[in-house]
Amino acid sequence: MGYDPSYVNTASCSSAVTYIDGAKGILRYRGYPIEQLVASSSYLEVAYLLVYGELPSRDQLDGFSEQVNSQTVISDDILSFIDGFPKGSHTMGMLVGALGALSVFYDDEGDFGTEEAQIRHICRLIGNVATIGAAVHRRSAGSPYVSSDPGLGFYGNFLNMLFGAEGEAYRADPVLERALEVLLILHADHGQNLSTSIMRGIASGGADPYSSMAGAAAALYGPAHGGANEAVLNMLNEIGSVDKVPAYIERVENKEVVLQGFGHRVYKNYDPRAAIVKETAYSVFEVTGKNPLIDIALELERIALQEEYFISRQLYPNVDFYSGIIYQAIGLPTRMMTVLFAVGRSCGWLAQWKEMLGDSEQKIARPRQIYTGADKRDYAAMDQR
Repeated sequence: MGYDPSYVNTASCSSAVTYIDGAKGILRYRGYPIEQLVASSSYLEVAYLLVYGELPSRDQLDGFSEQVNSQTVISDDILSFIDGFPKGSHTMGMLVGALGALSVFYDDEGDFGTEEAQIRHICRLIGNVATIGAAVHRRSAGSPYVSSDPGLGFYGNFLNMLFGAEGEAYRADPVLERALEVLLILHADHGQNLSTSIMRGIASGGADPYSSMAGAAAALYGPAHGGANEAVLNMLNEIGSVDKVPAYIERVENKEVVLQGFGHRVYKNYDPRAAIVKETAYSVFEVTGKNPLIDIALELERIALQEEYFISRQLYPNVDFYSGIIYQAIGLPTRMMTVLFAVGRSCGWLAQWKEMLGDSEQKIARPRQIYTGADKRDYAAMDQR
């Protein structure tokens, strides 16, 4: 039996969904470079690609988009459930709870033995997650919900549910709408990360996709995984200004603080997603005005990429380093950023779930352990202890 803490060198499955070369900074979905998909594709087209394995025709994409968009309309019962959370609750806590409850709102939750049934659940969940994500934002802020309008398209509808008002026409700036789409594409999948592995692990026991996704979202909630972009913004705000960056870098090198948004478990080179997010940020600032935190971030990156401390440790900016700045510029509060991560990652979780169901080599997940406790000992009566 091998010993591999945290599965650093252990492959739990074979997968054809996402290819990553961390040494060269390469990311591909189903063989397509992430740079090409961001430049030419839409989020729902990428979702189709991840789920089916091939790029869709126009008719296939239209049909898939219609299925997903129709599922952004959720029942009043689900919204009433979200109403049960206290106002001001963390949005990720509410998202996890609402996803876990979805299985009791659908009477076909346990029917996923055919591809047709799997696609039904996949389209439903991609649509539901977007609407629930917007709803928990409104609940946390104490604002009334805005009904889904599938006619606005996936991204416009999502932004309308986040920032619009019931009964009033809301049209997002096309630049901001595209920036959101880029971030969703970049977060769509990333191999066997923690949340994806949890999704597969829960589903391996036969659990429905709603319960499995709730577990994946709970894994994403942690600051070391999906919550990292929140941590980056908190760090940038703590630094406060560009002239204080060198002092903060010194504290990092003295191991007094952590440089958030740098380093990655897989990438030992520049995260290809980070370069795209950085470029996207500038287009957003042309609409919203420049976020002063970007100057602090750029100075942090400039110094870190020159310092031997970071070079020797192969610490480069990751996708979380700049994404939070864009979310903030769009108008999202810090605690919503991991929810946006979950909305984007939903299609990847589900593509991996579908792939696992069709993999005859997969059984219920059951890692082994190295026992380090006491050897056999005899029970002692209470008065002899």
